[in-house]
Amino acid sequence: MELSTSQAAQAADASFSPASSPANLAPELMGGEILVKALQAEGVQYLWGYPGGAVLYIYDALYKQDSIQHVLVRHEQAAVHAADGFARATGEVGVALVTSGPGLTNAVTGIATAYTDSIPLVVISGQTATAAIGTDAFQECDTVGITRPVVKHNFLVKDVRDLAMTVKKAFHIARSGRPGPVVVDIPKDVSFKKTAFAGYPRELEMRSYNPVKKGHSGQIRKALQLLLAAKRPYIYTGGGVLLGNACAELRELVDMLGYPVTHTLMGLGAYPASDKKYLGMLGMHGTVEANNTMQHCDVLLALGARFDDRVIGNPKHFQAADRKIIHVDVDPSVIAKRVKVDIPIVGDVKEVLAELIAMIKETDQRPDSGALTAWWAQIEAWRGRNCLKYSKGQGDVIKPQHVVETLWNLTKDTDTYITSDVGQHQMWAAQYYRFDEPRRWINSGGLGTMGVGLPYAMGIKLAKPDAEVFCITGEGSIQMNIQELATCFQYNTPVVICALNNRFLGMVRQWQEIEYSGRYSHSYMDSLPDFVKLAEAYGHRGFKIEDPALIESTLQEARRIVREEGKTVFLDFRTDPTENVFPMVQAGKGITEMLLGKDDL
Repeated sequence: MELSTSQAAQAADASFSPASSPANLAPELMGGEILVKALQAEGVQYLWGYPGGAVLYIYDALYKQDSIQHVLVRHEQAAVHAADGFARATGEVGVALVTSGPGLTNAVTGIATAYTDSIPLVVISGQTATAAIGTDAFQECDTVGITRPVVKHNFLVKDVRDLAMTVKKAFHIARSGRPGPVVVDIPKDVSFKKTAFAGYPRELEMRSYNPVKKGHSGQIRKALQLLLAAKRPYIYTGGGVLLGNACAELRELVDMLGYPVTHTLMGLGAYPASDKKYLGMLGMHGTVEANNTMQHCDVLLALGARFDDRVIGNPKHFQAADRKIIHVDVDPSVIAKRVKVDIPIVGDVKEVLAELIAMIKETDQRPDSGALTAWWAQIEAWRGRNCLKYSKGQGDVIKPQHVVETLWNLTKDTDTYITSDVGQHQMWAAQYYRFDEPRRWINSGGLGTMGVGLPYAMGIKLAKPDAEVFCITGEGSIQMNIQELATCFQYNTPVVICALNNRFLGMVRQWQEIEYSGRYSHSYMDSLPDFVKLAEAYGHRGFKIEDPALIESTLQEARRIVREEGKTVFLDFRTDPTENVFPMVQAGKGITEMLLGKDDL
């Protein structure tokens, strides 16, 4: 059972004097030891990292304890991705540890990925000794400067006496308000110098950082009146609903009002995909019904979403429609950043929804049932186009959609987590795996980072050992961090890798076909490894599947191997190289200007 932060702090401090004790009665600890005590107090159970000279005192302190499990990855980028995947699936702060110089620069992609998707991380980096900073010392880099654009905040700890409080601030900043990654840069001398340690701080006051939680009641009441008077309402949600743990409130609101709801790529699972009120994902590869409802609604409730370019398409086209917009987000900088809104509400989505629901229960006013019935009739007409229908061909080639759909049918009633990399396979996973529960869909949305799928999967499997974890990937993406197959073996985190192998960088090829007259410049994977033998070389199992009739049986066998043998399984599905992701909204087009198939090209 995981300890709360306060319980963990008490446990970590049990052998020491209270924080209020005189400093001369407190034991002296090295900076590395203080860091470990701080992580223990924060309830950290897993730490992904890679050692190097600047962090060896920290690693020595880790060696002397057994409450935090360190996972040795094969590349620092994977350390941050694995911590990120853990955070996305659990809601806890993920923690990674890297050394100075290239250790930190290798981690930047992972940090930027987490920053773009608002994922709570604390990344601890080593640094050259304080006296050598600025002298171009061995493996020195400007960590604060390099990471500043891609972190919520960063710290350079120059005094060991500040270390415990800095870690306290880092975790608080990472998990509160709009979550995000925080970097704590620790010079080597700070990690070996000693100071009196009277216990991990229990109180924290940051006058310059005080994110708003409670929404303005007057604005919420205005939103209520607008929602209840709507003739064509729509609820549009993003990753902020998941990050804010507001899914229960969202479900209560949607069911209470009977309004249609859609999710962004990052919001999948916030409301059950199996419910008829869910219209599917919207945006560039969204459904006809989701996009048309977005464009033609008269009142739009946006929750924890940011109206990004992949969702609304051309802003001028989107804003040409006559609608009222209510925008709820914990981050005020997001509201009205890309589109004009009528009722802005800054606050924690969970708290705002709870207050909105309470107001609905207190009033006798209810939605216009006649208008809502007519609105649903129009939505059902759009839905009747069945835009996700695809041809399975003559049975001689594997369609990637078929693989995902089969996987969903096999696992929809189990505790299953799906990770993906970035590309066509990501969109097919989002379209054809129907998520009914939150935090089961783990992918890189904002930054679109290839190579995240396998590290995400192993981070989740460590946190959720009894769950089934599948990584849906492509033959391009998987090779970016394929070395982590060794980590999966060493730390017994067996997952199933479903590679939709079409021998192309699929999404690049699709754009080249549509926008560049079929000039496939460097998007063909001309030389690929034997993934079956590669998996076996890392101590795992592998299968090459070319016959559509073997999709289900091979997936079942892979599940058995994971369950009974504890080995990762690499499934190399040889899929149709000509298949494209539809629907599709081209760049510069409006969200209702969709291509629905090759006939539209």
